[in-house]
Amino acid sequence: MAILIDGRAVAKEINENTAERVTRLANEGIIPGLAVILVGEDPASKIYTRMKDKKAKKLGIHSVLSVYPDDVRQEELLHDIRQFNEDKMINGILIQEPLPDHLDGNELLNAIDPHKDVDGFHPYNVGLLYSNANENYPVSCTPKGIMSLLKHYQVKLEGARAVVVGRSILVGKPMAALLENANATVTIANRHTRNLSEITRQADVLVVAAGVKHLITGEMVKKGATVIDVGIHRLEDKTLTGDVDFESVAPIAKMITPVPGGVGPMTIATLMEQTVDLTEWSHNG
Repeated sequence: MAILIDGRAVAKEINENTAERVTRLANEGIIPGLAVILVGEDPASKIYTRMKDKKAKKLGIHSVLSVYPDDVRQEELLHDIRQFNEDKMINGILIQEPLPDHLDGNELLNAIDPHKDVDGFHPYNVGLLYSNANENYPVSCTPKGIMSLLKHYQVKLEGARAVVVGRSILVGKPMAALLENANATVTIANRHTRNLSEITRQADVLVVAAGVKHLITGEMVKKGATVIDVGIHRLEDKTLTGDVDFESVAPIAKMITPVPGGVGPMTIATLMEQTVDLTEWSHNG
């Protein structure tokens, strides 16, 4: 049976370290600040933003949650983003997805100061990631959190074959870039890939973020692989499951993330960690 990769435990360690860093900054008169922009009444988005706001305040981070109605104008959001860019008390800015259809998410994202882009989605920061730049820059929080898990569990990436199933800008693409930067040999696949199992069976490290319940089953996994399940789906009995069929994959894999309790806790922990990173980078030049 596979070793369970305990995201809650690793996230707890990251949060404790983040709190210590916040205290050290506070002793210098510096309080990290995070601004979260929420548009509309999407239930999941409201839950996520409250969780982020609560965690930030618990860690001593100055948190500003800006909530707007569904019909907010693009110009109003652009104005407020520019205000946050100029606000010395704000070090990180994020826009909670999804946005209403009438809003241009790319224009809003591009309006964020790249040095305050806590989600790592600004084209400037994406370019730094893909060029493996030798400087500090933010990275999409879920993939960065996964890299922290792999490091914690001492998963060897150099020379490993890695497969990422999913190509979103949120997870799949930055995940592949991070693995490439760690000297893994990376293949990106998706739910439409022909003969997907032939590709996934080659993976020493398999990251699944396709948004399809139980897409990956035991016969699709190489014996001894490390399997990271980013998916989350609510079943009729209210329990949660992932993109990986845990029951059939766990006996084959060497390590696997459970759902819940695997990748999920790492995303918010990494967001808080990265808010403090941005604060330190801005004050250290």
